[in-house]
Amino acid sequence: MTQTLKIATERDINPGLDLEKEINRLKKDMNAVILAHYYQDPELQDIADFIGDSLELSRKAAATDADVIIFCGVRFMADVAKILNPGKKVFLPDMDAGCSLEESCQPEAFKKFREAHPDHIVLTYINSSAEVKALSDIIVTSSNAEHIIRQIPTSQPIIFAPDKYLGGYLSKKTGRDMLLWNGSCIVHERFSEKELVNLKTRHPKAHVIAHPECPESLLNYSDFTGSTSALLRFTEAHAGDEFIVLTEPGIIHQMKKASPGSIFYDVPGLSDGACASCNDCPYMKLNTIEKLYMCMVNQLPEINIEESLRIKAKAPLDRMLAMSK
Repeated sequence: MTQTLKIATERDINPGLDLEKEINRLKKDMNAVILAHYYQDPELQDIADFIGDSLELSRKAAATDADVIIFCGVRFMADVAKILNPGKKVFLPDMDAGCSLEESCQPEAFKKFREAHPDHIVLTYINSSAEVKALSDIIVTSSNAEHIIRQIPTSQPIIFAPDKYLGGYLSKKTGRDMLLWNGSCIVHERFSEKELVNLKTRHPKAHVIAHPECPESLLNYSDFTGSTSALLRFTEAHAGDEFIVLTEPGIIHQMKKASPGSIFYDVPGLSDGACASCNDCPYMKLNTIEKLYMCMVNQLPEINIEESLRIKAKAPLDRMLAMSK
């Protein structure tokens, strides 16, 4: 008779357990490294070994000498860690932590789109599946995309996918007329312009800072536009000021640490009525400290990628890392 292995769940956690202490113990036993994106809950950011945006975390994943990578982020980020580290175990606390941008660009449709434009080089935002990465020439992040585009000859036509708003912003910045895939981030496109104007009216001295995944109608109000790490550096350089933040509010936890004395206002999102929680990424927030602990106890869910797909997806990631130097 086959015995079924019992998987421990969050209900099995002793309420009196010191989760932070246990996570650190398990991390040492497993020779693991915990990576966390800026959009994760503060308690996950605080327990992580490294916090960063997609580019920074890709570099950490590529360079780590740990045996195990535990990624507090979303699925495509954990996939990147596995693509770059096939010999290491990679775990994600909640396998349902996906991405609306990834979902907006399905591999079969994207393959047909690419085949319809064979003369174009394909630049794909890192917020994409391993299958779409494998169909791409170069992967980019919001931190390095402009730098990479400027290295491509102006005579070379470019497809940019999947974020149409980031692509439009980069077209304007670089003067390149790129062919854009029609995808978007559910968080950044749902900020309320009305609430943004209300905040600007109430706080006229506040800097409006925005991620380029926002629609142009919102970026028009921005005093500074950049990647999550660039926004963090901007607040650090203006400590003591006020900021209206047009990106996922998880970053504000690090901004408060980097910019002492500053005041931050997150812009409500669109719903039946504007609400402060509507600008939280529902996927990022699926990860919790309890799920992180259970992930380490069970050593599940584990990221696995078929080898031929991994090799194809790794090539454009390697190009990104080389062109980002």
